[in-house]
Amino acid sequence: MKKVKFLLAGCGNIGKRHALLAAEKGVLLAVCDTEEKKLKQFSSEHECYGYTSFAEMLRQHPEADVTVIATPNGLHAEHSIASLKAGLHVLCEKPMALQVSDAKKMIAAAKKYNKHLMVVKQNRFNPSIVALQKLVEKNKLGKIYSLQLNCFWNRPATYYRHSDWRGTKGQDGGILFTQFSHFIDLLYWFFGDLKKCEGQLYNLAHPEIEIEDTGVFTFLTKSGIPGTMHFSNNAYHKNYEGSITILAEKATLKIGGAYLNQIEYQEPVVISQSTYGKTNPPNQYNGYAGSMNNHDLVYEELMSVLSGKKKEYTSGEEAIHSIRMIEQMYRAATVGAKNFSTDTPTT
Repeated sequence: MKKVKFLLAGCGNIGKRHALLAAEKGVLLAVCDTEEKKLKQFSSEHECYGYTSFAEMLRQHPEADVTVIATPNGLHAEHSIASLKAGLHVLCEKPMALQVSDAKKMIAAAKKYNKHLMVVKQNRFNPSIVALQKLVEKNKLGKIYSLQLNCFWNRPATYYRHSDWRGTKGQDGGILFTQFSHFIDLLYWFFGDLKKCEGQLYNLAHPEIEIEDTGVFTFLTKSGIPGTMHFSNNAYHKNYEGSITILAEKATLKIGGAYLNQIEYQEPVVISQSTYGKTNPPNQYNGYAGSMNNHDLVYEELMSVLSGKKKEYTSGEEAIHSIRMIEQMYRAATVGAKNFSTDTPTT
């Protein structure tokens, strides 16, 4: 297979990870960012072209194969559609989009121009998550009685202060999109869409932002499983827990740790320690940590798809479900904190 030629939109924290992998798996031709100082340093470090205009980068590099989208959430749809229209495949960071209507446009563009649209869902590669998905798919747990998802992470004031888009309704969208969309994706991957949900959103520790920092929900899946989800960016100093607990007919288990990377308990043993012991550390950024570092596996899948060796992957048709579920949750939410001024934080 010829070397894949990559363009990268976004020179932020996750963009750095993508740049290294694009250069490792193929050739990083060019990067784009509106912050000129950051762009010059980034393009110099990676010995590639740099552009402050996304459209100009596309025009100057018709030889490119893939655009990696690592821009603010609210730009994912625009940049993905423009890349597909220019004849490039797209690897888009989560969330796919901030609205289902935009996600549908992305899917339509991929079909129209006959290109792959792949969305980064790196938690699907966590060893314990892969093992659990197989158990659920093969009905090894029997009837699922109930679920609980906990997501207790930390995002300090500096995380928002040093960015012109984080914490905004238009470009961030809400912490279910920016921090916890992976958990919603796994909820769909395991158990399908939600039949109904209700909950409350709070902004308890970040009065400077336009979105929530905490949410508490109850839900019922279309398959009839009741559950709860508590998510927050207010954990003291660091990320403490990202977990899913399942009470089922044939087993009770909790996959936890800070990044869905540990089996906290299981009875009986349904996932062997040799499976969940092989985990990667989290992505480390400037002052905070992200999800488990599985982007190398995302790129391996991308390369397999481009070479024709793999047909199924996390496509736009698959990723849109988590966007739909997040929209559903935000629509169903009420606001429970005085300094949180809007009751429609994302749509």
